Amino acid sequence: MNKRFFRVIISLLIITPIFSNAQEDKKPNILIINVDDMGWTDVGYMGNDVYHTPNIDQLSKESIIFMNGYAGAANCAPSRACLLTGQTTTRHGIYTVGPSTRGEDYTRKIVPIENHPHLQKKALTIGNIFKQNGYQTAAFGKWHVSRKAEDYGFDYARGTSHQGHPPSYISPFKLTNLKDGEQGEYLTDRITDEVIHYLKNERKSDQPFFVYLPYYAVHTPLMCKPGMDEKYKGKKQKDGARLNPQYAALIENTDWNIGRLLDLLDELKLTDDTIIIFTSDNGGIYSISHQFGIRAGKGSYYEGGLKVPMLFKWKGHWEAGKKENTKVTQLDFLPTLAEITNSTIPDGYALDGNSIAPLLTGKGKFDKKRTLVYHFPIYLQAYEKGGDDARDALFRTRPGSVVIQGDWKLHYYYEDKKMELYNLIDDPSERNNLADKYAKRANKMYNYLQEWLTERDGKIPTQSNPKYDAEKEKAELQKYL
Repeated sequence: MNKRFFRVIISLLIITPIFSNAQEDKKPNILIINVDDMGWTDVGYMGNDVYHTPNIDQLSKESIIFMNGYAGAANCAPSRACLLTGQTTTRHGIYTVGPSTRGEDYTRKIVPIENHPHLQKKALTIGNIFKQNGYQTAAFGKWHVSRKAEDYGFDYARGTSHQGHPPSYISPFKLTNLKDGEQGEYLTDRITDEVIHYLKNERKSDQPFFVYLPYYAVHTPLMCKPGMDEKYKGKKQKDGARLNPQYAALIENTDWNIGRLLDLLDELKLTDDTIIIFTSDNGGIYSISHQFGIRAGKGSYYEGGLKVPMLFKWKGHWEAGKKENTKVTQLDFLPTLAEITNSTIPDGYALDGNSIAPLLTGKGKFDKKRTLVYHFPIYLQAYEKGGDDARDALFRTRPGSVVIQGDWKLHYYYEDKKMELYNLIDDPSERNNLADKYAKRANKMYNYLQEWLTERDGKIPTQSNPKYDAEKEKAELQKYL
């Protein structure tokens, strides 16, 4: 053996421990991609062979795939508030967009709990917390929980506002905090361009970054790039329902832009040092895209409104392509990322999710049968009366709460004090109500709900609505039987 060989060995013995410690101390970058209204099975890796999502599918092969990913709530603003704060709806008070008195007056039997339209000024978000832990923080796209993301811990923001959807996907966009581009510029491309510009030119190389990327796509209005919908015309969804070509093209374009970002991380040699999370804010709109084997869609607390695609990737750290069946919610994101990055959360700050680090790393224990609760004490009218696959024809949901314990799911409705109990293994489409057959189990879950609401100051609607007209409501419902 020559002298050069021995010099290399000695240098490795000296350098490696120092390098390893430096690597351990370095916090990973974080990128959260939150698509708007993309359903649980609107991606190829979940068995959809109609929508074109090659980049997301490739990402799934490099990620841990959570087959039972759940949103923080079943519609836009509350779901985002849950993800951003790590707190459930009873704490931040955002239950919907606009007033809680949705639908016709005469169809609402009780007075719903008042809705808060935005986060309180004192609210902490994932942006605040990671900024306090040394991260550069940036947000791009649909913020939707206040007027300015910069007020909640994000140093850099583009396209963020309280707007729930873009007036147009084709410039002029007419969005606050984003200048209109040239005539014909496409919004999802532009938002991605803004992220690319930030990563190339604005971020500081000596600090880790936290990027929150909530795309406006694939929310309505259904406007795709000219011509992109042609190949989808005449096609059908997996269950034979009509396929919306514009929606399919929106998904394809979003996937293409996600591919651009993943390529950039490779180009900048950031992939190995970046945690990537991919998800959607809630289930897909049922009248636009059905979710295979599960019921209803956005705004409903049946599975179609709650279940979302969910991927976690950290190259070289977590098992690529692993399918995990444990139920995980977006409330878990904040505590998980804080643990993984060794970041501190202020003392006394209430979190309603749990760290899923054991599921990612394979180390430690996680309660796979923990209870999930959703509280939605308001009304959300139907997108398409009689066409949302909901409990009744007029509403996607009426005031109620949901409890999920293991394979069992309880719905409780405050108007009529009725229960629905389903076994999600035997009946994932929630068609066979077992509340009477398993009354003891249903009551036990209901009692758990009462304790949960008490602990979290969950307001329950009890006041009768003086404008309610039972006969008029009945006549309206009869139209859709």
